[in-house]
Amino acid sequence: MTHTVTAMMKAYPAEIRNDRELWAECIAACIECEQVCTACADSCLSEEMVADLRRCIRTDLDCADICGTTARVMSRHTGYDATITRAVLEACAQACATCADECAGHADMHEHCRICAEACRRCEEACRRVLASL
Repeated sequence: MTHTVTAMMKAYPAEIRNDRELWAECIAACIECEQVCTACADSCLSEEMVADLRRCIRTDLDCADICGTTARVMSRHTGYDATITRAVLEACAQACATCADECAGHADMHEHCRICAEACRRCEEACRRVLASL
């Protein structure tokens, strides 16, 4: 996926003042995290103990929405606004940290939560690397 994101960034006809590879990695991490969080929430809904997973489902869905938005904002370079980008990256990093913590609490019982916690940590780190570069 990173290859395709990088290819699209290289195809952008105007100047991009940010590190394209760093941004491509972050966009790909956000897209992956969005998918994994959505799938984790759905998996939680299929568990026998679904009532005990309400908070996990909620954080999964919030994180998925924020990651998707972050990927879309980062994919738009025309009229780039660093203030907005910084805000969505900070929100994404926080949502990923919160979701990773919640899912990690269920990881010993649910493999989907372990996978989700790992994807959230990767995305959080990717967002923080871009934030450090701004």
